[in-house]
Amino acid sequence: MNLRILVLFLLFALTACAQLPTHDGAAKNEKSLGATQEKKISGADEEKDTSGAEYEIDESKLPKQKLTAPILFDFLLGETALQRGNLDVSVSRYLKLAQTTRDPRIAKRASEIALHARQPFAAERAAAMWVEYDPESLDARQTLAAMLVNLGRLDAAFPHLEMLMASEPENTAGAFMQLNQLLTRNPNKGETLRLIQKLAQAYPKLPEAHFAVSQAAWYNGDYALASEEMERALSLRPDWELAAAQQGKILQRTSGKQAIDFYRTYLKKYPDSNDVRITYSQLLIEQGEKDYAAEQLTVLFETNQNDAEVMVAVGLMATELFDFDLTEKSLKRALELDYSDANAIHFHLARIYEETHQTDLAMASYRQVKRGGRFLPAQIRYADLLAQKGQLKDARTLIQQLPTTNDQQKAHLILAEAQILRRTGSHQEVFNVLDQGLNLLPDYPELLYDRALAADKIGQFEILEKDLKRLIEIRPDNAHAYNALGYSYAERGLRLPEALKLIKKAVELLPDDPYIMDSLGWVYYRMGNLTEGLNYLNRAFALNQDSEIAAHLGEVLWIQGAQEDAENIWRSALEKDPDNEILLETIKRLKQ
Repeated sequence: MNLRILVLFLLFALTACAQLPTHDGAAKNEKSLGATQEKKISGADEEKDTSGAEYEIDESKLPKQKLTAPILFDFLLGETALQRGNLDVSVSRYLKLAQTTRDPRIAKRASEIALHARQPFAAERAAAMWVEYDPESLDARQTLAAMLVNLGRLDAAFPHLEMLMASEPENTAGAFMQLNQLLTRNPNKGETLRLIQKLAQAYPKLPEAHFAVSQAAWYNGDYALASEEMERALSLRPDWELAAAQQGKILQRTSGKQAIDFYRTYLKKYPDSNDVRITYSQLLIEQGEKDYAAEQLTVLFETNQNDAEVMVAVGLMATELFDFDLTEKSLKRALELDYSDANAIHFHLARIYEETHQTDLAMASYRQVKRGGRFLPAQIRYADLLAQKGQLKDARTLIQQLPTTNDQQKAHLILAEAQILRRTGSHQEVFNVLDQGLNLLPDYPELLYDRALAADKIGQFEILEKDLKRLIEIRPDNAHAYNALGYSYAERGLRLPEALKLIKKAVELLPDDPYIMDSLGWVYYRMGNLTEGLNYLNRAFALNQDSEIAAHLGEVLWIQGAQEDAENIWRSALEKDPDNEILLETIKRLKQ
């Protein structure tokens, strides 16, 4: 029963997109239709649902309904309308048939067609008739319960859910574990909590019931109740790892220290609880307790040498601690244990090798990524490393020959080739690649943006302006397009009021972006408003000590007479980025 409730709930969302099969007789001639329906009404045939599962009913309980001309007419019209896609007519006729015949099989069919037609109220009405005509049918009750839940009528769904819970006691625990997933669409989380509490009242000794109430309280923001109920679940089942892990997460909402203390105490009593130890380790990392986190990872690594999942978890968390040796050992062990997603492991190992400047190992690992969502990113990174080793031609050939299945992948590869060329300073080549890309994929947003930036580098301001205006036209919510166009005007001293308007629009779309804030400060400076310019540039630099932001901030400080402050900012930026063109040009121009 627990799975059936969840499956039906999911089917409600999917049924409308699926092709609803018609009755076996619907594709035959009218005479066959009449004969088929007469058998159905008389109880001679068993009705079958769309999944193929038989819906059985005691024939003695079926209504003694004769096949009249109006009934046959409604049936023929309903099935014909269904075949022709006229779902409104089909639904109305089957609802009328269900009312007329009081046959539960007809009511069931009406609910199916109403679902297919995306008419939830009609589906609920049909399901209610189904329950009325066959009150002992669990299929009918689970259908009606799902309808009512999806319509937000939880109070009305309660008696049906209650009966379903009690119908198969051996599955009640599993049903409680799925309740919150069943009810997740209801926006009223308080109402959901009250429903689950009512259902749980009959099961005070069932830990899963308390777990379900705790989850509902969590979603409702009542963390005190969530913790109290999870504590009750653990008192009934003390070694339940899932409940212990959840209890720590609940406690963390109010006190990280309290959560840490809970996990530490629990692990002393149940040291083999890997899931809890993993959750505890992640919490320690988040709380900055890196030494204690490292101790936990060591325990996990040493005691779970035959568990690939644990090895992967250890490897990923070790990366957060910059313990790349442990990352490598853990992930390699996962590969030895035939971890299911070897491509993900090779990709992560390659990233670690890049981080530790082991280029050859990184390239070898990227080549081990054979398929899946990481295949193209891995090949692009491999090509980039090839270019960095001086094999630019081979790198470009590799990218150009990679297979693609859609425009997004094609654009991704074009942008990757342009980025590789950009690092070499070949601005004209970058522009050419992006230009050819737009011939292949006209108006592709990312290509338009990148070609605009490339046009700026080769002095083609008209193309920059045209591309960014086109991008704004097709993507009016693209903050970076407004920012780039406004900044390009400000940088050239053109149309400064329009530049200010464009950049303010970008700020409206992305208010906390430091680069857009830098542009706003820069346009104010260009307009002669040094105070506002300095204000926004300081805010941008506080968020990101980028070299270009440092160049702008230093220039405004220099012009205001704070030359020592400007030089300190430039000096710090040069230490991190000694070859930045904008930074070097700014310093040279102002000092001359």
